[in-house]
Amino acid sequence: MSGALRNLFFLWPERFLVLSFSLTLLLLSSVAGFGQNLDSPQETPDPAQTLRGHQGAAVRITVLDANGAPLARQALVQLHSAQHDTTNWQITQDSQTLFQDLPFGRYEIQASAVGYRSSQTTLDVVSMANTLEVKLTLPPDAPADLESDAALPPHTLRRTNRAIRAFNSNDLKGAQKQLEEAAKSSPSSALVNYLFGYLYFFEGDFPQAQSALEKATILNPHSVRALTLLGRVDLARRQYPQAITALKRAVDAEPDNWVAHDLLADAYLGQHNFEEARARAELALAHGDGSATVAKLALGEALANLDERAEAAKALKAFLNAYPKSSAAPHAQAILHGLQQQKSKPGEISMAQLDELDAKPDFDAATDLLTSARAELPPTSWSPPDVDRSKPPVVSGLSCPYERVIEGASARVQELMANVERIAAVETIDYERLDQAGDVTSSDTRKFDYSASISRQPNVVLVDEYRSVRYDQTTMPDHIADNGFAELALVFHPSMRDAFQFTCEGLGEWHGKPVWLVRFQQRQDRPNHMQAYRLGDVAYPVYLKGRAWITADEFNVVRIESDMMKPMPQIELLAEHMVSEYAPVPFHKTGADFWLPQTADIYLYFRGQRIHHKHSFDKYMLFSVETEEKIHEAEHDPDVPKSTNPKKRKSWPA
Repeated sequence: MSGALRNLFFLWPERFLVLSFSLTLLLLSSVAGFGQNLDSPQETPDPAQTLRGHQGAAVRITVLDANGAPLARQALVQLHSAQHDTTNWQITQDSQTLFQDLPFGRYEIQASAVGYRSSQTTLDVVSMANTLEVKLTLPPDAPADLESDAALPPHTLRRTNRAIRAFNSNDLKGAQKQLEEAAKSSPSSALVNYLFGYLYFFEGDFPQAQSALEKATILNPHSVRALTLLGRVDLARRQYPQAITALKRAVDAEPDNWVAHDLLADAYLGQHNFEEARARAELALAHGDGSATVAKLALGEALANLDERAEAAKALKAFLNAYPKSSAAPHAQAILHGLQQQKSKPGEISMAQLDELDAKPDFDAATDLLTSARAELPPTSWSPPDVDRSKPPVVSGLSCPYERVIEGASARVQELMANVERIAAVETIDYERLDQAGDVTSSDTRKFDYSASISRQPNVVLVDEYRSVRYDQTTMPDHIADNGFAELALVFHPSMRDAFQFTCEGLGEWHGKPVWLVRFQQRQDRPNHMQAYRLGDVAYPVYLKGRAWITADEFNVVRIESDMMKPMPQIELLAEHMVSEYAPVPFHKTGADFWLPQTADIYLYFRGQRIHHKHSFDKYMLFSVETEEKIHEAEHDPDVPKSTNPKKRKSWPA
């Protein structure tokens, strides 16, 4: 059987090499229903249709945080009726959502959001007189040693990578420029807000640093980097209770984080809680390496104030031997001097006594030593992380409606394919070669009028792409022509999904909205009709693994990424990472929204070259089959571009 043919050609100066990338859809005989919703009222009702048609009650659910304030992020609210055998999901807007037309009966209501524990209640609907009000409070989730920026758009990751490299080169202005660009596309990114906090901290703008870092910790409550740096900012501002709160969250999430333990020791010193300061300093030394010797300073000060002078002097001398020229050395020497003067006077070494010695504790100087002790910046990479290296956080303890998610995504993907056939767009392809750090060494950009065609034959659906100018390996930069990557979501198509194993990982987030995260991996005991590279007459199947982000209420695929399950040294292709994103496009003249591809990023590590291609689609046009006369009029309309599809069509702009 044949399918939707995709070709990826490589032409290199030293010799002619052609690799064809073949994406084949093996569709079953039931494809007559292609493009239709699979759900039916008798079997699996569409959540958007559930309870519709009933004249009944209305219930407004308000979701609050532990402080009784409206939840700062969107939540997923589930309404289940065992009596009517219905389940509906809705996403909150401004912390509220409204369910209407509910028949009388008992309902179980559950609210969930990333970073919080789910909350549930039971409601008896017995009246239609007024809107029933329900409030659910979500407590913070238990800490987890999990933080991920894998869901960031590739262009945002690139900007943050550049900002990190600028930080490492002490180029704060360059870092700020990159972060401002990253914030335009991902203002709700925990990583972007963390890096702004990092920038403001080293500029000495502690109020702005605190604001950015607090936002980062709300967006990712378990980010150890953000919590630790927030603790440093609070220490610099002498806000010891706030510092203790942030740093305890950091060590709860990562118990062996010696830097956070040492900073906690400094915070407890600021509160004159010397027993706790000693305990935290000892934990820092226990969990740290050679760099943890910096914790000897806090340990020495705590021991001195606990009247354990000999041990205090030993710790302080160890610190001075390791950091004799540090900014905190005068502080350590002052404490040693105070110990010598207080040999016959047991008790606390007071702040006033240290002031008299012109050696008031300098917490900024002490914590500045930690900058080089442990990198607070995340590593950079030339491509987004492999799906196995980084897993986005999910709501703990929340069951995933696996069958509904898979069936719903399958139905939406069929609609996606039907939508793709009805549109044309302007496609922009950015071609880049990258170095190991992800910097662009060469680039080019091309634009095309783009459309796709779906041909139906018995048990087969063929998807063909059309572009307005010649598009092959001889005319494209890098001598690479790639096709079909925007249709990566087809792994959920009913004719393809049996070749994959799916795991619903739980409820996560995408741009602040709840999504179901679904991990997939190709089965090696099934024929691979999804992807293969061809070299001459030999086909090299590519087995994929990946993750999809699926809207929690309507099951639309908003993002999907994949990697090769293993490198292919036989064709010198060592890595392939693909990311496709989808979004609704409104066509105002028809009053309809079409779910369509937005971008497709392809990263290849081929023959020692790191290659990135970004396909972007915009200026969508909606086609409708018309008579030859109307087509003739449309094709001569200067405001309507000519179709790149050989079919005779008329178009309306989005």
